[in-house]
Amino acid sequence: MKILLVYGTTHGQTRKVAGFLEQRWTRQGHVVQIVDAGDKAAIADPAGFDAVVVAASIHIGTYQAAVTDFARMHRAALSAKANAFVSISLAAAGADSGDAEGLRLCIARFVSVTGWTPRRVHHVAGALHYTAYHFVKRWAMKYIAYRKGGPTDTSRDHELTDWDDVARFADGFAST
Repeated sequence: MKILLVYGTTHGQTRKVAGFLEQRWTRQGHVVQIVDAGDKAAIADPAGFDAVVVAASIHIGTYQAAVTDFARMHRAALSAKANAFVSISLAAAGADSGDAEGLRLCIARFVSVTGWTPRRVHHVAGALHYTAYHFVKRWAMKYIAYRKGGPTDTSRDHELTDWDDVARFADGFAST
């Protein structure tokens, strides 16, 4: 299968997830083209692929503008083939109904803005990149993590991604 994997990232965790997917599918014999949605010159036409996976992270309730623009511009081609949207967020690591509802609303807003309804949506827990945040953001993220029972040691980063879950998604998608 020839797979186009388009991603948007803010602090690098979505790039890391996209790289994991690319490596897994490549080892399974698939041909994968991975593209940062922010690199407009590198964006390929989805029509030339068997499947497309779009991955983006949520920041303040929205996904990267470049990913939203890509999905809006190519919604017809995306809808015409096997496709999935991988949503990276800290909320995906949460277990309460408020987190699940927030994720549902973010996806609904993305679908409304882009006009593209992914056939499959997979939520992946992201990471707390405390060492990359400026003071105010680090403090705010620490407070949010504290309220949710997450890691609050700001002297290091905390990866919350469940790589076994990402592998199961990859294998399930590639078998469609």
